[in-house]
Amino acid sequence: MSEHQPVVAVLCAEHGPRPAHLETLATRVSLRYTDEKGLAEAVDGAQVLLLWDFFSSAVAQVWEHCGALRWIHVAAAGVDKLLFDDLRASEVVVTNARGVFDRPIAEYVLGALLADVKELHESHDLQRSHTWTHRETRTLVGSRAIVVGTGGIGREIARLLRAVGVQVRGAGRTARAADDDFDEIIASGDLPQHVGEVDYLINAAPLTAATRDLIDASVFAAMPARGYLVNIGRGESVVEADLVAAVRSGRLRGACLDVFQEEPLRGDSPLWDLAGVTVTPHMSGDTLGWRDDLAHQFVDIAQSFLDGRPMPNVIDKQLGFVAT
Repeated sequence: MSEHQPVVAVLCAEHGPRPAHLETLATRVSLRYTDEKGLAEAVDGAQVLLLWDFFSSAVAQVWEHCGALRWIHVAAAGVDKLLFDDLRASEVVVTNARGVFDRPIAEYVLGALLADVKELHESHDLQRSHTWTHRETRTLVGSRAIVVGTGGIGREIARLLRAVGVQVRGAGRTARAADDDFDEIIASGDLPQHVGEVDYLINAAPLTAATRDLIDASVFAAMPARGYLVNIGRGESVVEADLVAAVRSGRLRGACLDVFQEEPLRGDSPLWDLAGVTVTPHMSGDTLGWRDDLAHQFVDIAQSFLDGRPMPNVIDKQLGFVAT
């Protein structure tokens, strides 16, 4: 390797797997693998940082060693664990894994809605008790959904749901009437004024100051009793205590949750045993081969960086997501 090659520091979880396929870059960069304990040394003099441990918030603690950094790539859709004031004010480019998880997460949401209307969870419980109980189930056709978050994941969710007959509105930073994927887009800050007839409220928003605690008691109180929440965005966007109270009181019919305010979900959380609530361990986008997809994506973006070409998936560091 040439001593003049750019250095790429790769942050991996302690005892976690290293990304595959980076050998493609071996003739063009020098790779330094590390966990959080060695991050300060690994990032010193590095031009690129790959956050393979995408939940890490350690960069802020070693920022004084990051003077040579030009680019940070987060191997995830959300970058809320990374961003801090000094990084926002810097010239360092931040990119994310936009596009990798769109279809898998959209399929998870469609599956959650189908399981709900076809009462698959109830059928499973009846099967375990050897109980034969015929029921009449519902259809998704004609149901109404609002997807909070109008980025790539939210739009793929909308496309799949519309394909099976769901009427889908979006909720984003700014309201607008015309959109290719949504019947309309409402302002997410106005959710309580728009959820009165919604069957499904789906959170696919990145975590920002505007979306933290966005879905709270005021939203649940405005929803019909048949309302159902699906959260595949960030746990901190939903006030969990308000959700528990709404389901317990019958104000809300139920929820399917893949993300939580604290992860892993504590063993004493009431969400585990709350009737009508489904819990999955932050896995909605993790289909077979997802780590390979993330690694290939980084290699592709790195080639653009090394060639001086425009890079995709550049985060607006003030907004906290890829602005479109």
